Amino acid sequence: MFLAKWVGIFVSDPVRDRTGESKHNGSMKNVLVVGGGGREHALAWKLSQSNRIGNLFVSPGNAGTAHLAQNIPISSTDIPALIKFAKQNAIDLTVVGPDNSLAAGIVDSFQAHGLKIFGPTKKAAEIEWSKVFAKKLMKKYNIPTAKYASFSSYEPARRYISTTSFPTVIKVDGLALGKGVFICESPKEAKKALTAIMRGKDFGSSGTKIVIEEYLEGIEVSAHAICDGSNFLLFPLAQDHKRIGEGNTGPNTGGMGTICPVPGPVREISGIIRATLEALQKEGRYFSGCLFPGIMHTSKGPKVLEYNARFGDPETQVYMRLLKNDLLEVLEAATEKRLGNVKLEWQTGAAACIVLASLGYPGKYKQGFEIGGIEERSGNETVIFHAGTKLDGDRVLTAGGRVLNVTATGANLGETLELGYKAAGRVSFEGKVFRKDIGFQFGS
Repeated sequence: MFLAKWVGIFVSDPVRDRTGESKHNGSMKNVLVVGGGGREHALAWKLSQSNRIGNLFVSPGNAGTAHLAQNIPISSTDIPALIKFAKQNAIDLTVVGPDNSLAAGIVDSFQAHGLKIFGPTKKAAEIEWSKVFAKKLMKKYNIPTAKYASFSSYEPARRYISTTSFPTVIKVDGLALGKGVFICESPKEAKKALTAIMRGKDFGSSGTKIVIEEYLEGIEVSAHAICDGSNFLLFPLAQDHKRIGEGNTGPNTGGMGTICPVPGPVREISGIIRATLEALQKEGRYFSGCLFPGIMHTSKGPKVLEYNARFGDPETQVYMRLLKNDLLEVLEAATEKRLGNVKLEWQTGAAACIVLASLGYPGKYKQGFEIGGIEERSGNETVIFHAGTKLDGDRVLTAGGRVLNVTATGANLGETLELGYKAAGRVSFEGKVFRKDIGFQFGS
């Protein structure tokens, strides 16, 4: 049903495993995962299960990835250092997690050095790092989305607000860690958001341009498709919970929890993926990697809210719990343009992810608090992926706004969420906050 097809510090010598022997040979693959959040922990966790994995590295990683891979203290945007590391350590495949790495052109640079890497080029990834570009692309190629207007200066945008209906949505053009979207209920709220973005420079250069668009009503779902430019494999639909407060209230975050699978118009969404890849090809922007449109399922059909050019976070955490395939083989097939020969297989039942965050997130928050209860699990049904954590000797400390991702699987959504919330309750750190209504739109 879900398958769709469209015909720093460097290690100077290759890193060796704990026995002292090099794990690299003709069949084993050394892999580098770029990033340090929950998404990257989940990807590394799944990659580590491949019977073809050699040495596995995560850069920069976190306290969780340190237990299944070797963390490399190189920033995810320090592309020259990452290239040097990949060459020195015979990396066979690099997997990119963060959007800012893609926007910085990491794929182009790796490819220029003859290094295999999973992800889209900078030009193809513009579909995420510029909301204005994405909206223009959708309008040009008749891809369903909300009506909009774009602005690069404050006064025209302010005047437009006085003529629009409410609620309305204001989005910064560039990357903003999932926090650059404002759902405004009144002209006063809209003006406040506009002032913060364009006069207060709260989002820096990402807020130089903005999009103001109509508010869409419906159920929001996340669609992920692994693409090789010509073929794509559509994942089961998932749902993220982006706002900080229960009942979808408060400011937007990077995501407070996910469930998978959820019902939705799979055939129509598959058509949107196909149309998007065709549009990008016509614009000379070959897309290979993970294309992730956020979709609003409205009374008039699915419409694109925004595009992402990489795996979602925290969607990846539930996908990796359900995927039966060898992830390494799937990603290799995408980079080698042979996805047409791959069929994705999924575990039955449901998966859920509950994000444990720091008090104050997505605004200011304190960090450095010791975390307890991470190892207290109810069995194989629950897995905790680290996001904003760091090691201090044997202690694990908070080191970010989103701290941990508690995932669970079960026969159905109700059972899954019960397991997940029990596991979340066993974890302790000062200022722990989390939503208690994940999955509420689907009767949890």
